[in-house]
Amino acid sequence: MNEPAPSSARPSAVVFDLGGVLIDWDPRHLYRSLFAGDEDAMETFLATVCTPDWNRQQDSGRPWSEAIAELIAEHPDQADLISAYWERWPETLGEPIAPTVDILAELRTSGIRLYALSNWSAETFPLARPRYPFLDWFDDIVISGEIRAAKPDRRAYEALLDRQALRPEEVLFIDDVAANVEAAQALGIRSTRFTSAADLRRELAGLGLLGLGRAV
Repeated sequence: MNEPAPSSARPSAVVFDLGGVLIDWDPRHLYRSLFAGDEDAMETFLATVCTPDWNRQQDSGRPWSEAIAELIAEHPDQADLISAYWERWPETLGEPIAPTVDILAELRTSGIRLYALSNWSAETFPLARPRYPFLDWFDDIVISGEIRAAKPDRRAYEALLDRQALRPEEVLFIDDVAANVEAAQALGIRSTRFTSAADLRRELAGLGLLGLGRAV
């Protein structure tokens, strides 16, 4: 894929992914307790039963009741473990990724527009939102389950651009998943793959969005 040439202009809006960038979400937080420390069995279950692709369907708008029922029908011997994904979903939430939240706080004081674009079920995001007060700092949050389109589907990015009357070239998009970054770049959105808060701070400083003064 040919990526658009990066613009030298200073972005006027920054768009953050949530899970893996600002929030430590991982089903392993729950399933380590259910598998009593048997990492191999847990990883097999998450790779073959409650898979990322299965979870992404809920991020795209499928109801959890339907998802759980269909998967239990396929794996009746795993019914309790499958049900736990929904019934104990809050236990998949970890702590805020503090160094990145610090960056978000600094951007907030600069006055730049802040948005979030996250693959998240419309049914579970309301359970998570009160746990992370910094989510109130965003001017808008687009949740994939609500618009029924999950990254890297171009409709997810277009939903935010259209809703906020944003031009792709004025946006900086931050995500930890390479495919999501590439999809944004294909739409002309300047994008960066999140690997660490320190690297992100250097990139934002290079764009004139914040300083390098605070260690991360």
